[in-house]
Amino acid sequence: MPLVVLVVFGGIAGSAWFVFQEIDRELLPTEDRGRIFVFGTGPDGVGLSYTDRQADYIDEVLAPYVESGEIASVYSIVGRWDLNRVYASASLAPWHMRSRPQSELISELRGPMSQVPGMRVSVYSGNSLNIWSASTGLEVALIGNDYTDLYEASLAMSRAIEDRFEGRIENPDISYQPTQPQLLIGIDRRRASDLDIDLDALADTLRVAVDGDEVVDLSTGDRTIPIRLEAAGGAIDDPSDLLNLYIHNGSGALVPLSSLVTIREEGVAAELDRHLQRRAVEIDADLVDSYPLQSAVADIQALADEILPSDIELILLGQAKTLDQTERDVAMTYVLALIIVFLVLVAQFESLTSALVVLITVPFGVAAALYALLITGTTINVYSQIGLVMMIGLMAKNGILVVEFADQLRDRGFNVFDAIREAAIVRFRPIMMTMLSTVIGGLPLILSSGPGAEARAAIGWVVFGGLGLAAIFTLYLTPVAYLLIARLSPARAEQGDRLEQELREAEAKLDAAH
Repeated sequence: MPLVVLVVFGGIAGSAWFVFQEIDRELLPTEDRGRIFVFGTGPDGVGLSYTDRQADYIDEVLAPYVESGEIASVYSIVGRWDLNRVYASASLAPWHMRSRPQSELISELRGPMSQVPGMRVSVYSGNSLNIWSASTGLEVALIGNDYTDLYEASLAMSRAIEDRFEGRIENPDISYQPTQPQLLIGIDRRRASDLDIDLDALADTLRVAVDGDEVVDLSTGDRTIPIRLEAAGGAIDDPSDLLNLYIHNGSGALVPLSSLVTIREEGVAAELDRHLQRRAVEIDADLVDSYPLQSAVADIQALADEILPSDIELILLGQAKTLDQTERDVAMTYVLALIIVFLVLVAQFESLTSALVVLITVPFGVAAALYALLITGTTINVYSQIGLVMMIGLMAKNGILVVEFADQLRDRGFNVFDAIREAAIVRFRPIMMTMLSTVIGGLPLILSSGPGAEARAAIGWVVFGGLGLAAIFTLYLTPVAYLLIARLSPARAEQGDRLEQELREAEAKLDAAH
């Protein structure tokens, strides 16, 4: 019978792995922080007047929400970080004065914000870990050796994201945008040498014509005034005017720059990103609220394996990178927690078998917590993982109440069956009292509202639902495990009696020797 019970519970715990695969995983639950951020980026090279017009359009989109009272105030900054960027912060009304959460407002705003002419606009919110990016979840980078190849690969990735993940991953944006105008002046060095043109003089001439050159500082009293040499007003109004300039050669003759210089206009990227000491192009995308981050990461990585060249690699950034690191760190935390609990129990019980009995119930408690997450629709995130680590200690506490009392009964002469039977009966009330106090103590975490409520609820459901289900494992599995394992080692009293007997025999032999 004990083996049958153990097999049944083992099957339940084993199915927890499949439950774990079915639960959505993300870094943080969808949080209502009471504030929405809008970040827009226009073409490179535009001025404040252009960006200011787009900011007015954004304010018009937010105006109806301000009038309805859902948004309390809007604070906008034009030209922050760059002249082509606009930033807006919208403070929402208090939680009890709103009929819908922040996530619904963000989803509703993305549609009209995507219609802002000539500007890529993201609507997002902050999070409790202060991981900031101008997107709502997914941020990756392509790294390689050449920016042109990376840009072409990022365009292919962006088109594939829009085609394959419509309704799940939206609004992909590429950080590398070769749209900033740049004037390239090429000098024929060999011809300049043939014509006896000094390259320093040529550079000075171009510098004066393009941007002016500071030649000397004039000191008057306690002031220093820089004297700049600049082209006459109206002399250089167009890049082609540079070709009409002349420069003296070594013999004093005037040589037109058109015979030495070529001018080419092209677009370049305003920023060149690097990650892992390699050239990189970042891709940001928004996730719909119902699409977990872990699923998005898996989809993007599979897409990258399919379409990226062999010399280009995809890496995770932002929340996606933190999620990947957190999963590895938490897995190590579980292992360390189990080891520490086991060592403490061995020191407390002075028995490997008793510690092993308590530790066996821990995985079943974690399984119960996973079932609670699945039933309530809670994701596996940083906070629910913290709750799962707590479950290790809570489950060990309940097992200790039974095993310690059973060991004491064995020391008084009870056999294994009678000891665990009596311990399960006597310790039933304390276990239920501690379990109910802990479970009821978790109710405020579930029922709370306001800022941070989502994080508290994630921990609360693990404690409330997981510990409630885990009580069944403690009450039934612990006696069965004790009955099967504890008989492998003698009672602690027997070991003490045997030691005393050996000491008496040693003393007797010592007395006989004298």
